[in-house]
Amino acid sequence: MRRSAWRGLSLLPALAAGGWLAGGPAAAFLAEFGIEGMGTVSTAAAEVRASVSPDGRRIVWGSTDRAGGAGGWDLWQATLRDGRWQDARPLPVNSAANDFDPMFSADGRWLYFFSNRAGGHGGGDLYRAEVRADGGFGPAENLGPAVNGRGDEWAPTPSRDGRRLLFASDGHGGAGGHDLFVARWDGRAFVDPRPLPGVNTAADEFDAAWLGDGASVVFARSHDVEAEPVRLYLAHCDGARYRDAQPLRLSFNGEDGTTLGPALDWSKPGELLVSGTARAPRAGKLDIYRMKAPAVAGRAGCVH
Repeated sequence: MRRSAWRGLSLLPALAAGGWLAGGPAAAFLAEFGIEGMGTVSTAAAEVRASVSPDGRRIVWGSTDRAGGAGGWDLWQATLRDGRWQDARPLPVNSAANDFDPMFSADGRWLYFFSNRAGGHGGGDLYRAEVRADGGFGPAENLGPAVNGRGDEWAPTPSRDGRRLLFASDGHGGAGGHDLFVARWDGRAFVDPRPLPGVNTAADEFDAAWLGDGASVVFARSHDVEAEPVRLYLAHCDGARYRDAQPLRLSFNGEDGTTLGPALDWSKPGELLVSGTARAPRAGKLDIYRMKAPAVAGRAGCVH
């Protein structure tokens, strides 16, 4: 997979940033950003794209090199206890292949992720696993050939109502490289993926999060994910297309670093989780950070 070239040990220079230490899931006030779960979620390993369950009791994220997983890239979970994330453990849905990019559904019933395990339709495919009432997970279910092509599909993000799925793919045509697509739920499966209007370019676009149910979007872009930095952008819907994408205002989201994996916290929808490397606080190669979600300045019309 192409992301193996950069989601791990490469392209991780120190970035100019400031901030304060946040060991738990959030604090009452974010000066600009805070590190998530120092020593539990954010460690010396490379952690990317975290998702918090709607009840705020668990966090799941991906790690490229944390010891103790099933092999390859793995999904990890920690639970909230005494106001802090604790008891980090690999998920049972992990395989010996790469399992990554987790995202809870807004109703807490499903955990979406990508995997390049055997039996898929191409490279990296999109899957989901049922979140059971006892806190466990059901078996991984492939989302099917309508969204999973011969290429790589990444970063599944269900809409708040569960009727749309935002994801990245290099197997559905598009403007070049990886592009962002939206599929709709037909009652049985996600089908009919269409390009996210106004966002895709000849560069790679991926790792996206909707704000305001699609009025605005935060996404990652790189002109060459194998050789160049990755940066987060914010764009607003004008009623038909997303316009005027600008770098997300975050001090370590610079031109010479790697910032990616945005995910809205379903339990605190005014806050956004991102992955990157600040100068301080810092735990490892890539850490999970929490920031105030950008203001929604767009309007409806870009998500059909």
